[in-house]
Amino acid sequence: MQIIPVIDLRSGVVVRAQAGQRKDYRPIQSLLAKTCDPVEIVQGFFTLGYFDTLYIADLDAIMQAGDNRAVVSRISEVFPKLRLWVDPGLRHAKDLIDWRLASNIDLVLGSESLRDPSDLTALDKSQDYILSLDFFGSDFLGPVEILKETRLWPMRLIVMTLKNIGLRAGPDWRRVEETLARAGDRSVYAAGGVRSEEDVLTLKEMGAAGVLVASALHEKKLGFSAVR
Repeated sequence: MQIIPVIDLRSGVVVRAQAGQRKDYRPIQSLLAKTCDPVEIVQGFFTLGYFDTLYIADLDAIMQAGDNRAVVSRISEVFPKLRLWVDPGLRHAKDLIDWRLASNIDLVLGSESLRDPSDLTALDKSQDYILSLDFFGSDFLGPVEILKETRLWPMRLIVMTLKNIGLRAGPDWRRVEETLARAGDRSVYAAGGVRSEEDVLTLKEMGAAGVLVASALHEKKLGFSAVR
């Protein structure tokens, strides 16, 4: 069971994500670091134990208001052994090429950003990209074909429930369960609402390969050695 810490970048700093209301996100206040500097935040995560993967959401790129490529490159250089999953709000699958900044970066295609589901048919499903199935409450964000057609899915999937992020609401159990039932031998990662070790253990028992977490780490309610 993999616990993957998350940082949301806006204007070069880490912000606190809450309920998917991106315009209201403010610089993070964490028990793990004195500032909201991305490198300091990642170093703070390591005080909770060892982890090998970090998820980065480039909110400026997702919102088409610039990007944080320089910050992502800096994190990649400072932590060369850390695998980075980066969501840069790609509109088209072909844009994967433009964001291959380093060998330790895997790109995330977010359904909310993708414009044409047929783009996914041209991609080798074994490539090092991850598909994020994005939801806001009961609404799927993105072309509905991406959700319906499992043949479009690569080997790694994120179930991203934006409305649950940062609210201590708990994971979207039903959505994760439904995706696991349809995913076959693919790895499914839950994101949004994870509060504690108990939530992580429940997701593990359900068959999830891992969880994406931020608030529970910043509040020191979860560590990386808690679940193996």
